[in-house]
Amino acid sequence: MLIAEVRGLHLNYEIVGGEGPWVVILPGGRNGMERVRPVAELLAAKGYRVLLHDRRNCGKSDVGISGGESESGEWADDLDDLTRQLDAQPCVVAGSSSGSRTALTFTIRHPGAVSGLILWRISAGPYAALNLGVRYYAEYIKAAGIGGMKAVCETDFFASRIEENERNREILMSMEPMEFVRVMVRWMGSFIGSADAPIIGASADDLRAIDVPALMFPGCDRHHPREVAFNAEQLIPNSRLIDLGMPVEDVDSVGLKAWNEHLPRMVDDFDRFIREE
Repeated sequence: MLIAEVRGLHLNYEIVGGEGPWVVILPGGRNGMERVRPVAELLAAKGYRVLLHDRRNCGKSDVGISGGESESGEWADDLDDLTRQLDAQPCVVAGSSSGSRTALTFTIRHPGAVSGLILWRISAGPYAALNLGVRYYAEYIKAAGIGGMKAVCETDFFASRIEENERNREILMSMEPMEFVRVMVRWMGSFIGSADAPIIGASADDLRAIDVPALMFPGCDRHHPREVAFNAEQLIPNSRLIDLGMPVEDVDSVGLKAWNEHLPRMVDDFDRFIREE
């Protein structure tokens, strides 16, 4: 396990593949890097160095409840620091769901760090913005307000972060509950405030300003509506879309098993996209 000190936090990371162009792959949700290891291994076999890492508040990395207007913004700024340390810029950045939001935010905030953008399972729309904002933050706001940081540590999510990284107990217990609540409310507001945006966390002007090639795959559920990628293709100047033909399902999120069936084809598409640009 490799550890980098990034903006005052310890982040767990790994490089899959020994040589070739740099690609960063980001998982969805608050999942750790193991969730996208199959993609990384397939890409590394094609001659790429793939950077995986557990973002703050994910996997074995430190908890970091601080900073700006959104958690994706913190993830993006952390990634800029990490890739600078590894001399991995410019890189292709790829992500699924919350990973796609982070990849977009990274590209918007640090354009010189990115050479290409690959997105799948892109989140947008009022339902996704409200539901995800509540899902990611409301439980912990309530826990801190009622029972302080001890109650936060006892929630399933943060108990898992402590189990994977014992440093996180001290980090959480050292926080003032109301400061924790203020940050969580701000981060939840970043979702709700994006209800009408073309992609959660990115305005139409943000997308029009992207000046690197982008490849997108449409989603197929309530959190990742199919039309989002088609709309984004019209806004991002040098973008292309590949439709996998996945059936649309009336569920919040189609399971990864359905997506994993398409991974070999998707990685072939990633490879062609990177080599052509």
